[in-house]
Amino acid sequence: MTTVETLMVPETVAEARTGFRTWLAENRAPLEQFRETGGELTEIFDRLRRLQRMLYDAGWIRLGWPESAGGLGGRRILRSIISEELAHAGYPPPFSFATQEVLGPAVAEFAPAELAAVALPRLLQGEETWCQGFSEPGAGSDLASLRLQAVRVDGGWQVSGEKVWTSWAQLADRCLLLARTGPSDSGHRGISAFLLDMNTPGITVSRLRSMNGDDEFCSLFFDNVVIPEGRLLGEVDGGWAVATHVLAGERGAAAWQRQIWLRSRLDELAADPAADVGDDAIGESLELLTALRLLSRRTVARLSADEPVGSTTSLDKLAMSTAEKFLFDVALAGKSADTVFGHPDENWRNDYLYSRASSIYGGAAEIQRNIIAERLLGLPR
Repeated sequence: MTTVETLMVPETVAEARTGFRTWLAENRAPLEQFRETGGELTEIFDRLRRLQRMLYDAGWIRLGWPESAGGLGGRRILRSIISEELAHAGYPPPFSFATQEVLGPAVAEFAPAELAAVALPRLLQGEETWCQGFSEPGAGSDLASLRLQAVRVDGGWQVSGEKVWTSWAQLADRCLLLARTGPSDSGHRGISAFLLDMNTPGITVSRLRSMNGDDEFCSLFFDNVVIPEGRLLGEVDGGWAVATHVLAGERGAAAWQRQIWLRSRLDELAADPAADVGDDAIGESLELLTALRLLSRRTVARLSADEPVGSTTSLDKLAMSTAEKFLFDVALAGKSADTVFGHPDENWRNDYLYSRASSIYGGAAEIQRNIIAERLLGLPR
């Protein structure tokens, strides 16, 4: 049986897939508990954290991460196959996988070495959950206009203001926070990034109930919250570099994670004999998801090779929202009225309602189209 002591870092993605599939087969009995998807939110998080710890102890989710971050080394692209193979085997990937790929690389790149050495292993082990404090009321797509203030004080920074649409903040242990450290009119040049503890005095988390019934999103209120000096990521007023690093992961690596889940939902829909869904609709949905897979895989490969991705991640984000909306439009049309009114298809209803926001979260579709037109196609404003 493969353990972290016997796991050899694979040279290729194909080698990693084969090895991980073998491990899944060898550990089918202890993994069976993780096929369950229901329960209260805290139960789900606890269950998926235990799955993540099992994967960490076996070494699989340490592949592609540097040893200084608690990893085993190897090419970063090796990280991309774990969620995909888990989904293929019928296990829901942990929530934190997307967070790891969005926030983890930025912390590895910009955090002080002593902070990264403590925080990243705990993230990989599943001991911590992180959230992302970017959007504000009035500063979502226009992130450079954010207003949350960080003022230098003795030993660190004092933060006051508000964030919104922060996913799973009520369960988070740390937050990667953007704050304005320059003048109010300094735009992207006056922003700094911090990694703060969510149990710091002065932080209030308020859940926002979505129309699908989930409490994923939260508002964060900061009342003279003090962040120690050693929690600054990168340079003072250099937070835009951290933000662009995070957004590249959010629109690329996170798109890869999202398409894995969307493909699993398409497979469920296609296999449901009660769903009145034509082959044409299933085929078109598969085409859109295949395009998303190819785009996001290209981005993951570039990130793995430390190549710049730039504005091409807008293609990933636009493809993701298009594929997600189309899939759940098809599901709504083909499923019974229970999709809208509840049991037994309430998961499809909830996913349909959530998909309505896919053209907004992570960068609005209109913004992505402008970026594609101006920066990739060279069209005039």
